[in-house]
Parts: sequence; C-alpha cells; structure tokens
Amino acid sequence: MPSLLRRLRALWKKPATETPPVPVPPPLPAHPAVPPPARFPAHDPTHAFGHAQFVNDELVYTVLRTCHDPEIPLNIVDLGLIYGVRVEDDRVEVTMTLTTQGCGMGGQISRDAEEKILALPGIREAKVEIVWNPPWTPERISPDGRKTLGLPE
Repeated sequence: MPSLLRRLRALWKKPATETPPVPVPPPLPAHPAVPPPARFPAHDPTHAFGHAQFVNDELVYTVLRTCHDPEIPLNIVDLGLIYGVRVEDDRVEVTMTLTTQGCGMGGQISRDAEEKILALPGIREAKVEIVWNPPWTPERISPDGRKTLGLPE
C-alpha cells in the first residue's frame, strides 16, 4: 500500500490535463440515512419503508461511502471512482471506474457496492458498471479524501 500512495502522490504532482468535470456527490447527511434492517424490513411490501420511493441518489451515495478500495484507505466516493448514480423505481444503476485497468479488486469492489445497494429498502435490482472512459486521475479525489491520504489540496 505505501507504494500505491507514493504513486498517487507522484501523479498528483504532474501537471493536470484537461478532464471532463465529474458530478460532485451530495454531502453526507447529518444522521445515518439507512434505517437499520431489523427495524425496517426491506422486503416486506406492506411496510411503509419497504418501498423504493424513499431511495434517492443521496441515499445511494451514502451507502457507497461504506465501500472501500482494499488497497487505499478511502471510500470509493471520496476516491472519485463513482461517475454516476441513477435510481429508477426499484432499480439502481451506478457507473464507476477503478484507479487502474489492471486493478484486480474491481470485481470485489463492484460486488460490495451492489450488495449494499440491494440492502436498501425496496431495491430489487442493482447494477454497477465499470467504465474506463474518462480515465481516473488523482484530481478526482475529494478534498476530504486528499486530506486523508496526505495529498495537497
């Protein structure tokens, strides 16, 4: 892991090339947005919280902040890996990338994200698509993420 952080710091010092803007995820809510499963069963269609109508982009981003790249001590949202989230009825689609195309953890990260999204109330289908365009660069790391990794702002 130290070598990966050194590579990130080295990349960070390179002059930035123009990359398309990435949507900024919504800020973290003041209180946890995901109700405990024992109190609010997600698969009970008669329960008021068992409907996907309460799931929105902000809630999906909150759940994705609990997913981490095992090689970097940062969640996938602050790392800048999430390019987009779309919630449609009981289905959620996420577009994301990885730090490198050779990353062997991509399958594990996307499965973890899908499992956590499927745990949301009323969500029946989750699809996490890994894309390579635009390529990930360290500029996509959030300001909080840069602080955590010890990178300059």
